[in-house]
Amino acid sequence: MRMRLHDIVAEKVDRQGSLPAVTFKSTTVTYAELWNAAAAFAAGLRRIGLRREERVAIYLDKRIETVVSVLGTSAADGVFVPINPLLRSRQVAYILGDCGVRVLVTSAERFERLREELAACPTVQHVVVIGAAPEAAAGCELHAWGELMGAGEGDGEAARRAIDIDMAAILYTSGSTGKPKGVVLSHRNLIAGAESVSSYLENHEQDCILAALPLSFDAGFSQLTTAFSVGAHVVLVNYLLPGEVVSLCARHGVTGLTCVPPLWLQLVDQDWPAEATRSMRYFANTGGRMPRATLAKLRALFPAASPYLMYGLTEAFRSTYLDPAEVDRRPDSIGKAIPNAEIVVVGKDGAVCGPGEEGELVHRGALVAMGYWGDAERTAERFKPAPGSDPAITTTELAVWSGDVVTTDEDGFLYFVGRADEMIKTSGYRVSPTEIEEVAYETGLVRDAVALGIDDPRVGQQIALIVSPSNGRELEPGTLLAELRKQLPMYMVPKQVIVQSELPRSPNGKFDRNSLRQEIGKQLAESAS
Repeated sequence: MRMRLHDIVAEKVDRQGSLPAVTFKSTTVTYAELWNAAAAFAAGLRRIGLRREERVAIYLDKRIETVVSVLGTSAADGVFVPINPLLRSRQVAYILGDCGVRVLVTSAERFERLREELAACPTVQHVVVIGAAPEAAAGCELHAWGELMGAGEGDGEAARRAIDIDMAAILYTSGSTGKPKGVVLSHRNLIAGAESVSSYLENHEQDCILAALPLSFDAGFSQLTTAFSVGAHVVLVNYLLPGEVVSLCARHGVTGLTCVPPLWLQLVDQDWPAEATRSMRYFANTGGRMPRATLAKLRALFPAASPYLMYGLTEAFRSTYLDPAEVDRRPDSIGKAIPNAEIVVVGKDGAVCGPGEEGELVHRGALVAMGYWGDAERTAERFKPAPGSDPAITTTELAVWSGDVVTTDEDGFLYFVGRADEMIKTSGYRVSPTEIEEVAYETGLVRDAVALGIDDPRVGQQIALIVSPSNGRELEPGTLLAELRKQLPMYMVPKQVIVQSELPRSPNGKFDRNSLRQEIGKQLAESAS
């Protein structure tokens, strides 16, 4: 019976132990080998005194040891905290202190960069280091990876105290609107999410899934859990160049690939040989709406693959997907609720919206997270009783109120309008930035596009569009503006178009809208003075 996250691997040992579980570079480990390593890591954690629900931070790039640390922490009844390897030392230290991390797993190189910051993290008592052992650090006991593993081999099932509603993980958001928030997930959340997603993707043990997104990102981490839940094979890649994704798809016969739109925009411009596409069974998008032009290119690249357009949020793992059979009829839809979830659209008056009415997307069900770590106020703002909850029932179910504005059509399909806090308000109109971006992509002139509302006392907000040119070509702002005027009403035409060679991205690979907003706002202020 699957009660805790690591059970999805432990249960494979008897029947599927010889199947490949994880590959990194030239190393592949089977399910039996992965579980033995996780059990040894769990025993090592208990030997150094890790107690139930204490936090273990994993600050590594994607590698076999990263996966072992996640599963081993779960088996030791700890709570794993995956930290994006792109974060700077100051950001890492904030996370370590915010959730009171007891054990840190990292590389020798990253440890050296963190050394000074660790002095301000008194809860971190143990550091497990992969690579050449560094000099001792004040306040921390250092453990070489090999020594920790060897000391506890074979003791992975000694604890068995945690149950499915206990904490399993804390995933930190990118912090684009302030300090990062730690989303607390239970074992039930993770297992229910894996089973739901793998069911509609029809994953099976013959699948080979390329994990291209960060494991600290819920969609990236789900590449592990959906694969392990069915005994599939995961190939890890630390994304550097889009060509590497292509070569790995060819080398391993990848059958499933999930990306965010900025990554897809880079991948469609690559040369994909037949051996890189012939095994692809599905491709999936999350983290923002897929431009129609990009979707068309992907369908041409992978003619035998099913396209899955998905929507999710860290607080509920995954919420909706569009059935591939509906993509031609509803290419702009985010679909309907995933299995074992219900999605409700609620207006400002608290009433459930009808077709065509804008409202907030509310997700209820087994995937709803436990809340934000150490922040009861923000938890109460986002996690509230589900619409229609009976006040007479004392164990009121909490749903997650996403903050995203959506509509439904007559058939119940959902359409993303925009973030409630990203909607542009100009000249009395509410404008969705994604609508402007979609038209920009359709011109074929841009590779990347971000529309922002910049404060303007005359109209509320003026619209700025920041783009990078398609295929490295020269792009005059006036040329793009002329095309936009042909497709958009005047109130939606950007006041200005700014061309940059690259647009900044957050650690999760999404466009860093907050950074762009600050940059453009500063430029406007300087030009006005």
